[in-house]
Amino acid sequence: MNSPETHYAKSGDVAIAYQAFGEGPVDLAWIPHLAHHVELNWENPMVARFLRRLASIVRVLVFDKRGTGMSDRVASTETLEERMDDIRAVMDAVGSERAVISGLGDGGPLSVLFAATYPERTAGLVLVHSWPRSFRNPALPWLPTRAERERQNEEMARRVFGDVDSFVEGFRRASPSATEDEMKAFARVVRLSVSPGAMAAYMRANLDVDVCDVLPLVQVPTLVLQRTRIEAVPRGTAPGPGPVEVRNSRYLAEHIPGARLVELPGRDFAPQVGDSDGLFAELELFLSEIAEGKAWQGEPDRVLATVLFTDIVGSSEKAATLGDRAWRDLLQRHHEAIRGQLGRFRGREVDTAGDGFFATFDGPARAIRCACAIREAIHDFGLEIRAGLHTGECELVDGKAAGIAVHVGARVASQAGDGEVLVSGTVKDLVAGSGIQFEPRGMRELKGLGEWPLYAVAQSDEDQ
Repeated sequence: MNSPETHYAKSGDVAIAYQAFGEGPVDLAWIPHLAHHVELNWENPMVARFLRRLASIVRVLVFDKRGTGMSDRVASTETLEERMDDIRAVMDAVGSERAVISGLGDGGPLSVLFAATYPERTAGLVLVHSWPRSFRNPALPWLPTRAERERQNEEMARRVFGDVDSFVEGFRRASPSATEDEMKAFARVVRLSVSPGAMAAYMRANLDVDVCDVLPLVQVPTLVLQRTRIEAVPRGTAPGPGPVEVRNSRYLAEHIPGARLVELPGRDFAPQVGDSDGLFAELELFLSEIAEGKAWQGEPDRVLATVLFTDIVGSSEKAATLGDRAWRDLLQRHHEAIRGQLGRFRGREVDTAGDGFFATFDGPARAIRCACAIREAIHDFGLEIRAGLHTGECELVDGKAAGIAVHVGARVASQAGDGEVLVSGTVKDLVAGSGIQFEPRGMRELKGLGEWPLYAVAQSDEDQ
């Protein structure tokens, strides 16, 4: 197979370079670790061989992440939300209604979030040598501390953009079976795919990504692949036996409903290196089950969504002061302003009661920016709102959102102060890299739901 033609898909204002090749019965979107280059990949014999083998069983969709490869450079760090938009843009461009989303390394959290948010577009999920978050918390005590991870990222950036020998030394630790020529070929692709500044910004943004709360919400067939002797991530002071990578994959499989974990022999992080026969055998089995309808692929009745609740501060007093007619006119202007901002940020109005709005979004950063824009828009009318947001699983009942996430969002809103946009810890974890800043509000008791960490939005793009 010759090198495929590169095309461009428009994701908002950003052009995303992509290739589609192979004629299998299933589409598979391959999300690589860090950066790559859709055309230079074919000059790397090892990667080209891997992609050709993949194309023998599926139609492969590969693309350069925004800011890397042949895709447009971007002024700010991309969020998972924007990167999900890029996947959908590529799928739409090639006419793919549903695809298996496969993430390697740091492509895993993006793949998880996409599968949970767009189950109707996801035929299956494959996670290869991946993780749910980057640094230690009580649930994942084997991970490095944040400080250790920051030092590791700095060391990685130094190796990537130092001399070639430095890169090879770092790559040898992650994939020791690679030959010297193979390591140098990888070095060339990465170094020509992304600038030092873009790489540093990308790693800083990924540092705070956390999809632990999202894992139980994935409702598509899932395969987790892990070679058991990889030690790409230095353990630092992380306690416990065994490689960090293996424990990460076990955690993913334990927390994604119905996920199949396959542990394979091998010590190479790059799936293109070493013996790939076992990996491809498991992948082919999984994809054949999807193609033959043996894996569940029904219509989803649950989605991951961000819920937004708003209401007007002091509405009763305002209504009494203005009188019925003036209040009705003001309330109509309020409703029009909110609906205008919902349209701007792709929000969906679910319900309106009096001066309160309930809306859903397919991305938490969009929801926060919409809430801040609403706050500014109605300020011109002499009104002030309070808003609450939460991201979680919503049940689809007669086309409307219901379920525990809705109750959490409403309770968060009830804790918001005058003029405050308050979010749950889950929302904060999912907007890493967005530039949105938060102020902690501590643990708050949400009636009937226990204690939750809440954060006030200190600044967003809409405030600048």
